[in-house]
Amino acid sequence: MQTGELANYRDYLNHFRTTLERQCSGLSPAQLASRSVAPSTLSLLGLVRHLAYVEQTWFRRALQGLTDEPRLFTDPSDPDFEFNAITGTQEEVDEALAAWRDQIELADAWLETQSDETMGMELATNRDGRTGTRREVLVHLIEEYARHAGHADLLREQIDGTTGL
Repeated sequence: MQTGELANYRDYLNHFRTTLERQCSGLSPAQLASRSVAPSTLSLLGLVRHLAYVEQTWFRRALQGLTDEPRLFTDPSDPDFEFNAITGTQEEVDEALAAWRDQIELADAWLETQSDETMGMELATNRDGRTGTRREVLVHLIEEYARHAGHADLLREQIDGTTGL
């Protein structure tokens, strides 16, 4: 078992990734696309699409500087496209899960090249020139996943009453 700062971040990140996967398991495309309560567009499938985008944005674009990659599940005319553009088909589910898992695989490969010593390295975190450390980005990602894991818990309970996944 690895120990240290980076290992701790990875453990938390993997825990919340697994939580989202469990909350989505065993559901039909229609259930995954079902929305919480009006006027919210929140759905489990939308969360998967959103978190694929989040993984890409932070791991690929911010941490690695790969800003030429097309952004996943976005449309400049709709800031909530990853949630709004869902009809509940199997193809959408397959596409979203594949994109999310691909981004996780790419992120994990990059994390393998890092160490506790690289966590304090500064980088530009967005287009306005704001900077932060790799550590801050990973903590932000954990926070984002934790918040959405809570959403996923409530969505799953609403869909079929399942709790404690």
